Amino acid sequence: MQITPYTPEIRFNDIDAMGHVNNAIYFTYFEQSRIHFFKQIIQEKWDWNKHGILVAHNEIDYYKPVLLNDKAEIFISCAHIGEKSFTIMYDVKVGDQLYSRGKSVLVCFDYTIQKTIAIPGQWLPMLNQLLTPVQ
Repeated sequence: MQITPYTPEIRFNDIDAMGHVNNAIYFTYFEQSRIHFFKQIIQEKWDWNKHGILVAHNEIDYYKPVLLNDKAEIFISCAHIGEKSFTIMYDVKVGDQLYSRGKSVLVCFDYTIQKTIAIPGQWLPMLNQLLTPVQ
């Protein structure tokens, strides 16, 4: 299965006084791209309470500003798979040019028992397919 990139809607409200997407908005775009990603890897209804995730760490490097009329796409890859956590990378591109790169460490969590859990087995094939070395 090929994961399609996420195309965020760049709203006027996302633009700051400098005329580009505000740095904090990127994390909202990353959150939306994770939902897009999970909808593709989990073909059935997702029980968020039983197989949830927590964001343990977020980071981003900005290379070029995204502007209001840019058509940005967010490409997801997997940089690391552990027992209970995995690391997702986000490449924000406009055309073929890389505008920013982000990373999130996600921990699997069962909200019904309030404990971390192993990565659900049905997620592993897709995560392994997306596994790429950190650049």
